Amino acid sequence: MTTPVVSIAYHSGYGHTAVLAEAVRAGAADTGATVHLIKVDEISEAQWELLDASDAIIFGSPTYMGTASGAFHVFAEATSRRWATRAWQNKIAAGFSNSGSKSGDKLHTLQFFTVLAAQHGMHWVGLNLSPGWCSSTGSENDLNRLGFYLGAGAQTDTDQGPDGVHKADIATAEHLGRRIAEQTRIYVAGRAAV
Repeated sequence: MTTPVVSIAYHSGYGHTAVLAEAVRAGAADTGATVHLIKVDEISEAQWELLDASDAIIFGSPTYMGTASGAFHVFAEATSRRWATRAWQNKIAAGFSNSGSKSGDKLHTLQFFTVLAAQHGMHWVGLNLSPGWCSSTGSENDLNRLGFYLGAGAQTDTDQGPDGVHKADIATAEHLGRRIAEQTRIYVAGRAAV
């Protein structure tokens, strides 16, 4: 059985996105994947090499002013060296984001991640969950309670610290980690069989 290598490249301004990154890591690790957490605002050359050697890269950032954080944008621009050599071509990609409001324009952040992945020639994998909390029998404790398809979206009240990240959003992030690790395992095994 193939053991996929999954890296989570993320920025967390106030700690909320770090909670989600840890949940994504836990979900992927539950499948037996090798997982690396990489803070993009502190990235070292060795960590760039980990990203290059990964089978999948999951991008994570808070949504600030309708897009990924400035620190994540700096990282994204720095990936142009990888783009020039096609170092990330054919890797699996996914993403997650947190903001203070239910929407917060997190969709734009996830779309930013998809464009970044497409420029690198990566294969985007979405959440594959139906929207939760969208019927009279649903609740805020449903998986994918905010109804995102492209990736995991989370909402944390602006007056709450990292402990305030909603449990359903943590569970959704864990689901994302499991899904990406499982899809990467399938993809890598298929590539090896060709």
